Amino acid sequence: MKTLEGYKYAKAKYAEIGIDTDAVIEKLKNIKISMQCWQGDDVNGFLFKDIALSGGIQTTGNYPGKANTADELRADIDKAFSLIAGKHKLSLHAIYADTDEKVDLDELEPKHFQKWVDWAKENGYGLDFNPTCFSHPMADSGFTISSADEKVRNFWIKHCIASRKIAEYFGKELGQTCCTNFWFPDGYKDIPVDREAPRRRMMTALDEVFAEPIDEKYNLDGIESKVFGIGAESYTVGSNEFCVAYATSRNKMCTLDAGHFHPTEMISDKIPTVLLFTNDLLLHVSRPVRWDSDHVIILDDELCAIAQSIVRNDLLDRTHIGLDFFDASINRVAAWVIGMRNMQKALLKALLEPTAELQNIELEGDYTSRLALLEEYKSYPFGAVWDYFCEVNGVPVGEDWLKEVKAYENEVLSKR
Repeated sequence: MKTLEGYKYAKAKYAEIGIDTDAVIEKLKNIKISMQCWQGDDVNGFLFKDIALSGGIQTTGNYPGKANTADELRADIDKAFSLIAGKHKLSLHAIYADTDEKVDLDELEPKHFQKWVDWAKENGYGLDFNPTCFSHPMADSGFTISSADEKVRNFWIKHCIASRKIAEYFGKELGQTCCTNFWFPDGYKDIPVDREAPRRRMMTALDEVFAEPIDEKYNLDGIESKVFGIGAESYTVGSNEFCVAYATSRNKMCTLDAGHFHPTEMISDKIPTVLLFTNDLLLHVSRPVRWDSDHVIILDDELCAIAQSIVRNDLLDRTHIGLDFFDASINRVAAWVIGMRNMQKALLKALLEPTAELQNIELEGDYTSRLALLEEYKSYPFGAVWDYFCEVNGVPVGEDWLKEVKAYENEVLSKR
């Protein structure tokens, strides 16, 4: 009853500025966010049990209850999704193949992910995909698809081709477009002499990967850049310039990761810019702290700016929102819930703005009113709308979800 009373006040308040909160709630419910599977087990996967993380990826912390099997991971994901309003997607890395067959990355087929597909179909989830071009002996040189070693390069080309076929299968089976993200850790620790040849090799290899046309109804390919990585501090082959140029020239998505740029660069400003030149965009929403540290996203200024950039420019239909963080220092299920709910909160705040009115004020050059109103809207009763959104979608209101996670930890996670 308290939630409804608060919502009635908020609804009337937002109506004064022309916002239909009921319509906003319905719209938010239907925005799919792709939750990253690798938060649940610290990016270990199930294909190779004895290979340590590499490729500039580090997970810190040792909180008890990590998923050790695909069934445990699916159970944890189900628990997280039960606390998040709406029906969403799960982003899988190739190393999460659920199979008893001994198979390498370049030999993967849709059958190795059948249990994931059956589970997703049963629960109404979508699936996204990522080739795993790290934590493998063929990546030990620091180079994968841009390697000067033809054997190494061909291995990764085959893996990426196989990944697109798996993604296509996901799209066909689930009736939801699969977004496949291509990221490579390739680069040099120290200053290279030849900066052109590795990028030329990467370009040629990617052309080979994408040579077979796949209906975009089933699969969309995204190219993800990075400014640097551990072990590739001086030169990254897949730089932002390379990836943007490749994506725009080959009609692919750009993937913008919030942690893959210089510390003062924000992806919120890049979103409408890139979408001037590409049909779709893939986001990996993360929270960098001094570097690409993949902290759990909080409701900070940049997260709100990312949501505003999408909503204010009417880019929801062309922007595929995925999360990318992994924190092993806290309850992993809680990390998912915090991140997903914060992404929804940021979207809700953006959807509650009177965008058309603000744009008109801006066009008229009334920057005084623009600033004044944007500041006033920050104290509007957004929280009451959020609580009602959760209630009508059958998920816990406020911090009540934490009680369920703590109970799940006591009953399930602590016994692993």
